[in-house]
Amino acid sequence: MTLAPDITDLLARARSDLRMGVPIVLGGVHGLLVLAVESLGAERLADVIALGTEADLVLTGRRAATLKARAYDGDVARVALPKDATLRWVQAVADPADDLSHPMKGPLVTRREGDPTLHRLAVTLAKSARLLPAVIVAPLTDVRAFAADHALTLIDPVAAAPRLGASVVFDSVVSARVPLRAAQNARLHVFRPEDGSEEHYAIEIGRPDRAKPVLARLHSACFTGDLLGSLKCDCGPQLNGALAAMGASGEGVLLYLNQEGRGIGLANKMRAYALQDQGFDTVEANHRLGFEDDERDFRIGAELLRKLGFGAVRLMTNNPAKITMMEKHGITVAERVPLKVGENPHNSGYLATKARKSGHLL
Repeated sequence: MTLAPDITDLLARARSDLRMGVPIVLGGVHGLLVLAVESLGAERLADVIALGTEADLVLTGRRAATLKARAYDGDVARVALPKDATLRWVQAVADPADDLSHPMKGPLVTRREGDPTLHRLAVTLAKSARLLPAVIVAPLTDVRAFAADHALTLIDPVAAAPRLGASVVFDSVVSARVPLRAAQNARLHVFRPEDGSEEHYAIEIGRPDRAKPVLARLHSACFTGDLLGSLKCDCGPQLNGALAAMGASGEGVLLYLNQEGRGIGLANKMRAYALQDQGFDTVEANHRLGFEDDERDFRIGAELLRKLGFGAVRLMTNNPAKITMMEKHGITVAERVPLKVGENPHNSGYLATKARKSGHLL
């Protein structure tokens, strides 16, 4: 029978648990108890410490570099959790909000012995749940019994690892005509991923010939720019400019991808904005939070274009990385169409940083 959840279902359940502050368990026989720092409560932290095992606070290498802590494992750092650790201390180490006012967090002792594979997987799960990339872990010797005793989601790391790095499979849910100000001959397509993550959308203008390169844009969702008219970015003007260009030409396709804040989620984007108010640029802010410059998965765009029947595009972008990723994943970019709109005194520094550090052609 197929009634029981498979590994994809269990990973979706694990993300939800972590967001609610519920621990999960990773492992086969031996493994780890995992709690997301962002949703951690004082009682559960005390419970972890009471286990009496060598618990760790696991951070990304980016966050460890900010804290001047040694990341012996490269992309992650296993910080030994002090027996007297408080929730406030754990959150201060993981969240850079108060780094400038309270810079001394240590001394931080990081581990170098042992296999960090499960620790790395735990951080990846927190990231995929759009949480701060920081987790508390404690070693377990009988993961199945512990998970059963506490009614916790148990994840088999051997089955989970390839799924977390794999391309997502999408189902086409529905499409319908939606007249727009920019183009009355528009249709909205809704795509739902099979892994339980966010839906993505395609706005098709006219009836583009699938045998020719279509005027296309991959637009990452921006609640503040697209809906609120924020002046801190150029996203809203880019969205409206792309739709206007497609409407004027009579055809095109805009993919609206729910990858807010370059893939880190709205809450983390607001954390990055708060760090920018402290004087850090957009890339520095992401790094201090523990993220890479850009956490988006451009494979999603390539997959949705293929589902719509397109194999070649005239891509509206200022970002060469999008062109590289489209080509890498089987979509021919016949032409780059610049989209330079929306600069103002509030975002000029942001755009300059994108050009200087991320290679945007501005």
